[in-house]
Amino acid sequence: MAVQNGKDLLIKIDLSDDGSFQTVAGLRATRISFNSESVDVTSLESPAGWRELLAGAGVKSAAISGSGVFRDEASDARVRQIFFDAITPDFQVIIPEFGTIEGPFQVTSIEYAGSHDGEATYELSLASAGLLTFLAI
Repeated sequence: MAVQNGKDLLIKIDLSDDGSFQTVAGLRATRISFNSESVDVTSLESPAGWRELLAGAGVKSAAISGSGVFRDEASDARVRQIFFDAITPDFQVIIPEFGTIEGPFQVTSIEYAGSHDGEATYELSLASAGLLTFLAI
């Protein structure tokens, strides 16, 4: 995989619950992480005292974060409404030269900031809220 431009990692949201996704406006930095909890089944009979994990068990999750500036009223309003309504609409994350992750996420935090001589900025955090699908490029 060749070096990719960071701006090509996109977070998109279904703005109207109809399956049409739009890039969350004004993001300058984005990040996605995948996590999996393990289930320890080690016992006195474990070979040579090595830890054993139960395959296929545990909870999988994903976390997305982004930061940027305000550019688009519609996507800003939608993200804010998702937070206040505590709903879990579908999001898409486009990872260049890798694929697309899609599924429900909850907006877990929105932070707004600004200085008297600069633009208003925000930070956004999302947590997976169900089954995610992956479509490879």
